[in-house]
Amino acid sequence: MLQNRPVIRCLLLAVALFGASFSMVSVADRLSVPALTTFRADQTLLLDVAIAGDQLIAVGDQGTVIRSGDEGLTWQQLKTPFSVMLTSIFFTDEQHGWLVGHDGLLAKTEDSGVSWRKLLDGDQINHLRLSRLQAWVSELEAQVHAEPDNEKLAEQFDTAQWQADDAAAALEEGPSVPLLDIWFADDQRGFALGGYGLLLKTDDAGESWQYWGDRLDNPDSFHLNAMTADHRGYLYIIGEAGLLFRSVDQGEHWERLDSPYDGSLFAITEYQDNLYLMGLRGHLYRSVDGLEWQAIDTGFSASLVGAVASKDRLVLLGHGGLVVQSRDGKRFSRVDSGSRRSISAGAGLPGKYVLVGEGGVRTLEADNE
Repeated sequence: MLQNRPVIRCLLLAVALFGASFSMVSVADRLSVPALTTFRADQTLLLDVAIAGDQLIAVGDQGTVIRSGDEGLTWQQLKTPFSVMLTSIFFTDEQHGWLVGHDGLLAKTEDSGVSWRKLLDGDQINHLRLSRLQAWVSELEAQVHAEPDNEKLAEQFDTAQWQADDAAAALEEGPSVPLLDIWFADDQRGFALGGYGLLLKTDDAGESWQYWGDRLDNPDSFHLNAMTADHRGYLYIIGEAGLLFRSVDQGEHWERLDSPYDGSLFAITEYQDNLYLMGLRGHLYRSVDGLEWQAIDTGFSASLVGAVASKDRLVLLGHGGLVVQSRDGKRFSRVDSGSRRSISAGAGLPGKYVLVGEGGVRTLEADNE
């Protein structure tokens, strides 16, 4: 089972936001100029990896997409019509996959990554966001007029106005906000999320998208970093400043949960029906129900940004080449990753793990003791 919602990509958010200072032409170039072909594509910065049938597909810097059909031994760079930083990739079967990246890029493949079609970019997302938030302001304004003494409604109205103004400003600045994660429940229904509380939903395999960020109790528009589902079908979103949301109705409505940590959370995964939250400085938490959380001390302080969960092993990945593993989900031991370079994501294969991050791909033999 693959769990790969990390990332170093959260730290690269600063790069994306800095990118807003570049000219609009350079942004447009990154969204429309094909990635350069290189013989060392498997050694570049890679941020995510997914299993697509019997193949592995990884994504990363400057629009790089690489594919392996021999469990990570050799890699082929695939052509892409964009050169932005790619942050997350998700496949629902061998053929159909989606990826996201900086400048609001969202793209789809229907042939195992051989070709990619852009579905959205940051300009289109800015329009979606502004349109929905303006409608939200109008809805709340009518409610406030009907209930002038309702303080909660007045507070929501102020938040909606502020977010709509911010969306209008973003429209002027251009497509600078990054998408950080992509997740699909099936071949039709999925979500994309990212900077400044950005949340999008599709019900038609990504052909059309709705802005969904107004459904989250996130008045400060904190960044959303990762999403997953548990064995009950409940959905979870985590993010900056300890953000933790849950939906029990397949993403239609979201509840903000009490978080065990007020720092940034980078990854969430499930192992043996228990949820695990990972964040800055090695913070790790475990929960049976997603409501009550227990802190786990791994003995290491490097930030945890990703995980690989199999039937009998939970492997956590982090900065400085940190890899720790556990069978019971409570006691963790370090595995020598062979490098101090940070690891962003991984895929579990029989007898080994294929990891990606700084310096590209590395393979780690599984400890069978």
